[in-house]
Amino acid sequence: MNKIFTSAILCAILCAFAPNAFCAENSRQMERLNRGVVAVACDSGVFVSWRLLGDEDPQTLFNVYRNGERINGQPLAGATCWMDAAGGMADKYAVNALEKGKEAAALPQVTPWDKPYMSLQLSRPPFNVDSATLSAQQRWERGPQQLGYLPNDCSVGDLDGDGEYELVVKWNARARDNSQAGITDPVLLDAYKLDGTHLWRIDLGINIRAGAHYTQFMVYDLDGDGKAEVVCKTAPGTTDGLGKSVVLGSDDPNADYRNEQGYVIAGPEYLTVFSGATGAALTTIPYNPPRGNTLRETWGDDKGNRVDRFLACIAYLDGVHPSVVMCRGYYTRAVLVAYRFDGKSLTEQWVYDSGTKRDTKNTAYGQGNHSLAAGDIDGDGFDEITYGGACIDHNGTLLYSTGLGHGDAHHLSDLDPDRPGLEFFDVHETKPSPAGVELRDARTGELIFGRPTNIDVGRGLAADIDPRYRGFEFWSSASDSVYNIKGEVIATKKPSVNFRIYWDGDLQDELLDGTKLDKWDGSRAVRLVNFADFGARSINGTKQNPCLSADILGDWREEVILYDGNDPSRLMIFTTTIPTSHRMPTLMHDPLYRLGVASQNVAYNQPPHLGKYVGN
Repeated sequence: MNKIFTSAILCAILCAFAPNAFCAENSRQMERLNRGVVAVACDSGVFVSWRLLGDEDPQTLFNVYRNGERINGQPLAGATCWMDAAGGMADKYAVNALEKGKEAAALPQVTPWDKPYMSLQLSRPPFNVDSATLSAQQRWERGPQQLGYLPNDCSVGDLDGDGEYELVVKWNARARDNSQAGITDPVLLDAYKLDGTHLWRIDLGINIRAGAHYTQFMVYDLDGDGKAEVVCKTAPGTTDGLGKSVVLGSDDPNADYRNEQGYVIAGPEYLTVFSGATGAALTTIPYNPPRGNTLRETWGDDKGNRVDRFLACIAYLDGVHPSVVMCRGYYTRAVLVAYRFDGKSLTEQWVYDSGTKRDTKNTAYGQGNHSLAAGDIDGDGFDEITYGGACIDHNGTLLYSTGLGHGDAHHLSDLDPDRPGLEFFDVHETKPSPAGVELRDARTGELIFGRPTNIDVGRGLAADIDPRYRGFEFWSSASDSVYNIKGEVIATKKPSVNFRIYWDGDLQDELLDGTKLDKWDGSRAVRLVNFADFGARSINGTKQNPCLSADILGDWREEVILYDGNDPSRLMIFTTTIPTSHRMPTLMHDPLYRLGVASQNVAYNQPPHLGKYVGN
C-alpha cells in the first residue's frame, strides 16, 4: 500500500481510499465529477492532466487529443498527465477514456492557460471607507491600494450538477477577531463558475460580524441530488441570492442588533440552507444553541468573545448520507448540533452539550480547537468529530476527552502506517502542559507521543516530508525540532508550519506557507515556487492561508487559490506543470480528504489529509 502505484494494486488502493464508496453495498454518497481536464502552456510544451475517478475501473485507459487528433501512441495506463512537446497556445485538448476497449462519446475541448495559473475575474463589492477606521493590523494587511472588500476563504462544490466544481467566495471588509471591538462590514458570499460566470451573491447583513470565527460556510450536496447546497449562520438583515430577506416570523429584517462596541450579542440567530444553483434560501431555522441570557455564566464572558466562536463540518454520521454539524464554543462550553437536509427541511439528529461545569475529563468542556476534523476514526463506517482535545461519536455522545485543552492546529490521517487506524496530531495553548505537542490514537485518545510545554503552542504541522522515514513527520512552534512518527528528533531546523500540499509529483508532501511553496530535503527547505512572483497574496493576516488548497482540477496534485495583490477583484488558481509517474484517483473521492476540504474555511484553516498513507 505504501509503494508506487501500479495497475495491479490500484483497486485495493481505491477501496482503501473510500471503502464505503465502492466496496460496500450501501455506498457513501460520492460527487459525480467530470474528467477535470486542464492544459497549461510551459517551457516544455503544453502540460495536460485529468482526473482518474474513485468510482471507475482503476485500470481505465486514456487517450489524449490535440485538435481532434490522438497524440499518444498506445492508450495511457500510467499517470493521468501528458506533456505535449509539440503543443502551443493555439491548440485545443481533450481526454477520452476507453470503456471495454471503446472510447466514450467525444468530450469538450479545453484551451491551454498561458500562465501557470488561471485568472478568475470576480465582481468585487463596492466599498468607501476612510482608512482611519481600520485597525493597525487591517492597514498592514491591505496597504493603501487594498482598502475595501478582499477575497477571503473559498470553498468548492458542484453547484449546478454539471460535474465541474464551482467556487464559493467569502468577501470580508474590516474583519475583526472576536477579541477586538469595532464595526465590521457585512459578509458576502459569491458563487462563480470557473469560466468567471457570477451565479449569485448572498449578503449576510449587519448582524453577522466579519472575521475568522463567525461565518463557517459549508458547501456540500446534502440531499444527494447532485447539486451542492450552502449552509451558514444567518440573522435578520440577511438577503439570499435572489435578493429576498431571510427572516422568521415577525422578526424585523431591518433591525440593527450591533452594540456600541460592534458586537452582536442580542437579537435572533438563524441557520439557513441556500440553493447552490441560485443562492435562494431553501429553509431557515433558529440557530441552536442560542446565546442564552447569562453569557458570562454560560460561555465565559459577557462581551461576545467566547459565545461567538463557531465551527462547522460535514460528516457521514450514518455512513451513507452527509450531515451538517454546526458548533458553538470551545474555550469553555462546547455544543455540537447535527442536521440532515432532505431537499426541503433540516431535521435535527442530535445535540452534544458539554455543559457549563469545568469537567475536562468527562466532557468536551474547554477542549475545542480553532478547527475540527470529521472522519471515521474507529472503523465502524460512521464519521466521528474530533473536537480538539475531545472526540464526539457519530451518535452525538462523547467518545473521549484528553483534558489537554484548547489549541489552534490539528492533523488527522493515517500518520503511522504501522499502527492500526488513524492518528491525530494536536498542539495546545495550555501552559504549562504535560503534552502541549501531542500525537494520539484518534480512536481512543491514547497518548502516543507528548512533549511537555510551557508556552502557547500556536502552530503545528504533520506531513510526510522525509522519504527516509516511514510515516509522517511533525513539528511545531514549540521548538526547532522535527520528529519522525516514532517521536525521534530527525532535524534541529524546521520548515514552515502552515499547510501541506502535493505538488511536484512524488508521494511526499510539499509545504505551503503564504505564497511560498517549498520542498524539504531533510535539513532545509528548497523553494519550488513563490506565487508572489506572479502578484499573488495570501489571506487571514499572519495565518497566511490560501483562499483554498485542494485537488479541484487535473490529476491528483492540488491546486492553490490566492488572490491577485495588484487587482483584488481577481483570484489566481495555480496548478502544477511537473510531470508525475504516479497514478492516483482524485483526492476528492477520498472521504477524509473531501471532508477536510469542506471544513478548510473554518476558523484557523487547516490543510486536508488523505485517509490512507501513500508515502515513501
